[in-house]
Amino acid sequence: MKNQPAFPCEYEGHLPQRNGMTLRDYFAAKAMQAFESRKDLDDIAAINKANRCYRIADAMMKARGE
Repeated sequence: MKNQPAFPCEYEGHLPQRNGMTLRDYFAAKAMQAFESRKDLDDIAAINKANRCYRIADAMMKARGE
């Protein structure tokens, strides 16, 4: 399933509800955690960090075959 939710879906009746964070967003958030833990990267603009995190997330999705 392409860009599936990061966490199991809640069901309403027999239909899954696709609300919340995608797996791509989850991967990007984890990458951002790593960036923010490194004090030597404090001088990099937030938008640049965010863009890089999504590139990392995209690479992770590609590695999964998505």
